[in-house]
Amino acid sequence: MSNASTNQNPYYITTPIYYVNDRPHIGHCYTTLVADVAARAQRLMGREVFFLTGTDEHAEKVVTTAKEKGHTPMEWATINAERFKEAFAFMNFSHDDFVRTTEDRHKDRASAYIQRLVDSGDIELGDYEGWWDGSQEEYVTETAAKEHDYKSPVTGRPLEKRVEQNYFFRLDKYEGWLKAQIESGAVRVLPEARKNEVLGRIRTGLNRVPVSRKIKPGDPDWGVVMPNDPEHRVYVWIEALCNYLTMVDQPDRRRFWPRDEPLAVHLMAKDILWFHAVIWPAMLHALGERPPATVYAHAYWIAEGKKMSKSLGNFIEIDTLKAYAEKYSLDAVRWFLATQGPLGANDADFAHARFVEVYNSDLANSVGNSASRVGNMVGKYFDGVMPKTCDGRFGFEGGRALQAALAARASTGKPAEGESRTFDLAALTAGAVERYRHALEAVDLEAAMGEGLGIVRAVDEFITYSAPFTLAKKFGQIEHAEGALGAILYSCAEALRIASLLLSPAMPEKTAALWRDWNCAHLNDPADPNSGFVAPLAELAAWGGAHSIQAGQGIAKGEGLFMRADAAEAAPA
Repeated sequence: MSNASTNQNPYYITTPIYYVNDRPHIGHCYTTLVADVAARAQRLMGREVFFLTGTDEHAEKVVTTAKEKGHTPMEWATINAERFKEAFAFMNFSHDDFVRTTEDRHKDRASAYIQRLVDSGDIELGDYEGWWDGSQEEYVTETAAKEHDYKSPVTGRPLEKRVEQNYFFRLDKYEGWLKAQIESGAVRVLPEARKNEVLGRIRTGLNRVPVSRKIKPGDPDWGVVMPNDPEHRVYVWIEALCNYLTMVDQPDRRRFWPRDEPLAVHLMAKDILWFHAVIWPAMLHALGERPPATVYAHAYWIAEGKKMSKSLGNFIEIDTLKAYAEKYSLDAVRWFLATQGPLGANDADFAHARFVEVYNSDLANSVGNSASRVGNMVGKYFDGVMPKTCDGRFGFEGGRALQAALAARASTGKPAEGESRTFDLAALTAGAVERYRHALEAVDLEAAMGEGLGIVRAVDEFITYSAPFTLAKKFGQIEHAEGALGAILYSCAEALRIASLLLSPAMPEKTAALWRDWNCAHLNDPADPNSGFVAPLAELAAWGGAHSIQAGQGIAKGEGLFMRADAAEAAPA
């Protein structure tokens, strides 16, 4: 599907590039999953997407740890970069590129940007005295240092007093511009609490920020040197930020970062918000580039109610996620992280009991059970072939299906409760699709996925109300019973098909399995996660449209998508 056919702007989404000093854990996987779900959802909407992730490799800590491990910095960086690639492949992420900052394709462009900033006077040489946070490789203000007893605000490790000659970026020049951009929403900082934090800090005044340090005798040859001044090495953070532009600043990708309007969406954890919401937009402005459209900083995961830390040994590593995936399925893990994660301002708890609760409620009892019920009934009553189509409306004047169902309920001796009740599944799904689109614009994945789940639960309610099992027993006894049952099952199946589209970004494997069972696999190519869909969501989700379930279409029962979990079982390990 071509982007021209959808008349939508391209969509560019990034994760931070991750330090290669250790193995990936839940935090890295979560941020990348959020980006993956958003990227898949935007492809579903019909947009051309570029999804970038990668590794940040020029940190001082890489040199130190590599020496401890008996490796060169490049060897150690490569070992961990491969670990990230393996973890992301396991998580079924659909990124279009994986950048390593040690690659020339990044370093050459980053160096050129820095030279442009030197030439424009936005980067200048000067002396600096300040508190260096070695654990984060950044300077902190005197106020922040004093407030945290001269320890790192992030890790609690002691700060180091440094006096050195640096190149500085003139961030102070852009204080008014930054404030106006963020206040107006030209640069959206989300969630709202993060916007308020950033604006509060900007209002205290901005200063120059160091972007390099002088190379000392014996320093390893690791990192990018200042262009035209080999005595200075660029700090890792300024060079790393450039990756978002270096990877698309080329002819075949430039459309993802146009100069006429902001498009990029940057995702990250809240600890690096300042770099992305303030320093990076100012750098871009100084370079004559547009700032990102959205900077979204999520909160943290905790584990079983406790903050994760190395000292407690309770970090949720990739091996833990693999154990959960083996027991409950990878898509179940993706669903839990995407819908229960700390996307807002508050931290989220990865607790086993909560995982099982969500798994049973959302997946086993809802998505899996509903698909199984409908597939079973089509198989039992119509030999696995959809007998007819229906407009999805029941209970309106002239409609027969609901009257037949209510008559069946009445014939059992049970009260025909709510006889004036109406269902319009076509309207319900259309409304869900529209709300889904709005949720995606706000990067509200829980709400977006909730629209798909809401359709499933509406189908369950409709099945309970219309009682198709009871109606099937009345074939030949109640006029139009067989036609009514066919209409009910078609409407349930079609609504679930539309729901599965909305759910597919979080659960691509399970929805693809449903599409195969229901002969809907033509919707996209599940073997190629970046291929997009055969049509935009507006067309795919049109009730009774070209991509809908058709009369005569085979609907196989298939294997259950999600089996109910025993809440008493121990967490997988």
